[in-house]
Amino acid sequence: MTTNAIELLKEDHRKVKKLLQELAETTTRAEKTRQQLLHKIEQELQVHTRLEEEIFYPAFKKAGGAEFAQAYFEALEEHRTVEELVLPDLKNTDPTSEKFSGRAKVLKELVEHHAEEEESEMFKQAKKAMSSEVLQQLGEQMKRRKEELMRGQAAA
Repeated sequence: MTTNAIELLKEDHRKVKKLLQELAETTTRAEKTRQQLLHKIEQELQVHTRLEEEIFYPAFKKAGGAEFAQAYFEALEEHRTVEELVLPDLKNTDPTSEKFSGRAKVLKELVEHHAEEEESEMFKQAKKAMSSEVLQQLGEQMKRRKEELMRGQAAA
């Protein structure tokens, strides 16, 4: 089966959005479920972020040069905000508290906004700037790297 880089990333977006929606629908009594969902969301985001930052974003920036630089740096900053600020804060919040619900909602909104921007802007630009062959090659590279990262997480 062929793997286009953009389709692979969109599939990740759908998966994480679904998990975030499940987390948003939990109540303060669902302590264990919240912890499990948060752990899964964190794993998915870590792998997805690595794929984008190691493979897709550099290829995107190279393809578009200065024209794509702003989108590239904005996307990196959004990753940093989620990984270094929002996610650690949520992980340190009591899952039985209302604060957890609010912080989970903020995480959901940030991730959804980021995914929407990528899909409506960055991916469209990438399709214009990169050939389908290049997107295919990137997709294959990302698929291999994703499998490697997932194995690493399973072993940890």
